[in-house]
Amino acid sequence: MRTKLVVGNWKMNMTQAEATAAIETFMKTVETRPDVDVAVCPSYLALPRVADSLKNTHVKVGAQDVFWEQKGAFTGKVSASMLSEFCTSFCIVGHSETRGRFGKLETSDSTVPYFAETDETINLKIRALLFHSINPILCVGETLAERDAGQTDKVIQGQLERALNGIDSAELYFSVVAYEPVWAIGTGKTCDSAEASRVCGMIRSYLASLLDADVAGEIRVLYGGSVKAANARELFHMPDIDGGLVGGASLDPREFADIVKSAP
Repeated sequence: MRTKLVVGNWKMNMTQAEATAAIETFMKTVETRPDVDVAVCPSYLALPRVADSLKNTHVKVGAQDVFWEQKGAFTGKVSASMLSEFCTSFCIVGHSETRGRFGKLETSDSTVPYFAETDETINLKIRALLFHSINPILCVGETLAERDAGQTDKVIQGQLERALNGIDSAELYFSVVAYEPVWAIGTGKTCDSAEASRVCGMIRSYLASLLDADVAGEIRVLYGGSVKAANARELFHMPDIDGGLVGGASLDPREFADIVKSAP
């Protein structure tokens, strides 16, 4: 049986001092539950401090992104080998924001091409993470225009197929997929729980067609997109949702603890 997983994605928030304070409050508040895995993904600069604060606890450390090369003339990039120094257990790849697909655009339209993630680069990143035994959290999801056009399943299936192309099934046993409808990220809108569960179930079925069926059955499929304490219980109790990738609400350590508590 798959263990529930709740991951906090802090995005570009919190200094090292703020991150340390948030972790201290969170650890005093959150329940230690053997049936729920928990991870926090801070910024690169806060990652060492957070990793140190979480040492010898049940909460895992994750990163928000990675570069696929081991080293080289890639200014500003961070490799999987660098992440592994801090006992990083998870790493988010293919988030809609790194793809340049924003639910709520907080930057000028003219800057969107800066966010140039593709399915090819996501595939390379997954390979680099697996080589260093870091579990990828692969984000997939549709825009509002794609949903209105009835293309949700087609878009997500294409993202899965291209991101996992050529990767051996056995390597993906501990990997995670997060369904994040782009239109629900940072907008306050949440996908209806029944529809979120349907899409997560579709993802698992499609993974079974791409990979070994046993491996597909072990990959945890999370829901992300304006997850809060107020809606987490309903979402996490849906049969095909294995937990959540939590954005803004994870910045409040007490609310994030309540979201963890919501897992069945």
